[in-house]
Amino acid sequence: MDLTNAQLNDWTDIALQWAGMIWPALLLLVIGLWVTKRVRNLLVSLLKRKNMDEAAASFIGQIAHAVLLIILFISVLSELGVDTTSLIAALGAAGLAVGLALKGSMENLAAGILLVSQRPFKKGDFVEGAGVSGSVDRIAMLNTRLITPDNKLIVVPNASLVNGNLTNYSAQPTRRLDLLVGVGYDDDIRLVKETLNEIIAVEPRGMKDPEPMVAVSELADSSVNFTVRVWVDSADYWPTKFDLTEKIKLTFDEKGISIPFPQRDVHLYKHSE
Repeated sequence: MDLTNAQLNDWTDIALQWAGMIWPALLLLVIGLWVTKRVRNLLVSLLKRKNMDEAAASFIGQIAHAVLLIILFISVLSELGVDTTSLIAALGAAGLAVGLALKGSMENLAAGILLVSQRPFKKGDFVEGAGVSGSVDRIAMLNTRLITPDNKLIVVPNASLVNGNLTNYSAQPTRRLDLLVGVGYDDDIRLVKETLNEIIAVEPRGMKDPEPMVAVSELADSSVNFTVRVWVDSADYWPTKFDLTEKIKLTFDEKGISIPFPQRDVHLYKHSE
C-alpha cells in the first residue's frame, strides 16, 4: 500500500521529532556517565586528602555515585519527554516495596553507614568479627572485605560486624604478648625464672615500659606453669611470639630444663582362670 504525501510527511515529522529528543538525551547520558564517574573519583580523592580512611572514602564515593546515577536516569527520561513527576512517585513506591523485600540488604547498607561514621577500623587493620578474622581491604555498600593472613578473601555482611562483637587488633600501637611455659616439678623454678628473664632481656622488640613479667601462674597436674608477659609493637606481635617460643625451647634444652607433656600410665592385669 503506497503512502500518500501527507502520511509520509507525518512520519517524517515524527521521526525528526524523536531524533530531536533522542540525540540530546543520548548526549546527556554519555556526558552524565562520564561526569558522575569523575565526581565520584574527585570526592574520594578529596576525602583522602582530608585524612579520611581509604575504605570509608570509597564507601561514601559509592553512595554518591549511586545517587548521581539516579538523578541522571531521571534527567534523561525527562529529556525524552517522560513525565518525571509521576515517575518519581512510582520509583518511590517501588523503592518502598523493594526495601521491604530486601530488608537484609537495607540493614547491611545502614550498617555500612554506621561503620563509616563510627570508624571502628580502617583499611589495613586486622580485625575479628562475625566468626572470621583478617585485614580490612574494603568497605562496600553491603559488605566488608577481609584478607586473611594466607591471602583468602572473606566477604562479611556489614550488619554482622555492627550487631556482633568486633575486635580490632591494630587499633592500639602496642600489644601485650602472653606466653604460657610449663616445666617439670623436678626442675628448679628459680633457675627457670632467671632463664626466662634473661631471654626477655635480650629480645630487642620487647619494651622496657611497661616492664616485662615472669611469674609462676599455676601448679598444674603435670607441670609448673609460668606466665611470661612482654609488651611489643602491634606489628611485631607474631614475629616476637614465634621467636621467643623457639628461643625458650632451645635455651631450656641447653640448661636441661624439661618441658613436660601429658603422660598416661597403663596397667595390665592378668586374671587367672
